[in-house]
Amino acid sequence: MRILLVEDDPGLGSAIRDQIAAEGHAADWMTGVGDAAAAMATAVYDLVLLDLNLPDGSGLDFLRGLRGRRHAMPVIILTARDRVTERIAGLNAGADDYMVKPFDLTELAARIGAVSRRYAGNPSPRLSIGPLQVDVADRRIDGPEGEITLSQREWAIFETLLRRPGVVVPKSQLEDTLYAFDAEVESNTIEVYVSRLRKKLGRDRIETQRGMGYRLVRE
Repeated sequence: MRILLVEDDPGLGSAIRDQIAAEGHAADWMTGVGDAAAAMATAVYDLVLLDLNLPDGSGLDFLRGLRGRRHAMPVIILTARDRVTERIAGLNAGADDYMVKPFDLTELAARIGAVSRRYAGNPSPRLSIGPLQVDVADRRIDGPEGEITLSQREWAIFETLLRRPGVVVPKSQLEDTLYAFDAEVESNTIEVYVSRLRKKLGRDRIETQRGMGYRLVRE
């Protein structure tokens, strides 16, 4: 996923960004409301991690603005505000989850996965893709002949397709998934990784829609 992180604490922000990258996601880290708004205007994000106490404004107001403009990506609030009334205010403003600092980074990773699966309409981490059994949480794929091992980059592309089964995903969106690896995305990079995935998952599992993108075949 491409994730927008809005956090002004340099230590925590760096740790979260590194955790996101380790999970294979691309992260754009902003430290204030103004930069976050500018990022939202120029890029498409799959999820937002949002602090509430920001140096140039309120994260809660930023969230209300997103929902008022009908931005539908999941938002997880990360804050030191731990009163019940504050949690209720965050959830009522449109947050999908609310984590109180300090928190465990591996728990954050698990919540990112759970929230994104709910948005994709697949709340269970275990899915059947034709003859393949996929455990998204454990990043494990079992086929008729046993476990199928994917590299981090292959998994990142596969998971992006998996979140939208049957839907054509633009090549540009798949390229975004590789930014977390500091990869130089050349013109044929996606074709190379899709070819590798077809060899491992089955040649008919990923369809090419010329001029549009790629589609994961569920059945």
